[in-house]
Amino acid sequence: MPAPTLADLAKMFDHSLLQPQLTDADLDRGLALAAEYNVASVCIKPYAVKRAAKLLAGTTVEASTVIGFPHGGNHTAVKVLESELALADGATELDMVVNIGKVLSGEWNYVANDIRAVVETAHKVVAKVKVIFENAFLKEEHKRELCRICGEVRADWVKTSTGYAETGATIEDLKLMRECSPSWVQVKAAGGVRTYEKLLEVRAIGVSRVGATATKVILDEAKAKLGG
Repeated sequence: MPAPTLADLAKMFDHSLLQPQLTDADLDRGLALAAEYNVASVCIKPYAVKRAAKLLAGTTVEASTVIGFPHGGNHTAVKVLESELALADGATELDMVVNIGKVLSGEWNYVANDIRAVVETAHKVVAKVKVIFENAFLKEEHKRELCRICGEVRADWVKTSTGYAETGATIEDLKLMRECSPSWVQVKAAGGVRTYEKLLEVRAIGVSRVGATATKVILDEAKAKLGG
């Protein structure tokens, strides 16, 4: 793998603006930071998608949001409605949470249909879907089967976590998810990537996106190391 440029690394970031205490002014500052650093996307609270899409117009930064967040327990029809509203507001990427309880219950048909419903809704308008597993609660066999299902329903990414469980992305989980996912499914790390060195480590595994609140800190460190 060739050495990355600063621009390459910036395009790995989904800048996360999901904390419940963030005000509208905080969100606007986060959007400005994302545009300044030219990241891949801003993952913003659902009600703010329309404003995000408007403020990011003319940039190469995508507006993204979350579906069924953070516990995944919403009815599938509600997840589809959330998706439709977000897409109508200008979102081009959706990060959906699986129904964690159904995963742990081994109700794989339910899980597959839940994911498929959101993926098909997004793909109708050429938007993309990242499927959040919340690995902190899962065993290896759950993660493997979720990767298989995500490949089958043509999800665009598998994602480790919401960032709100006790643990986030681990190197072991990222290696497993890359190994178990077909080539057309990318891997996103969320929670735990907070330094330039860790960013390079997960990139080497095959991670193409990271969800982070420490975007500025990491990319400033990358700029100091790489120059430019």
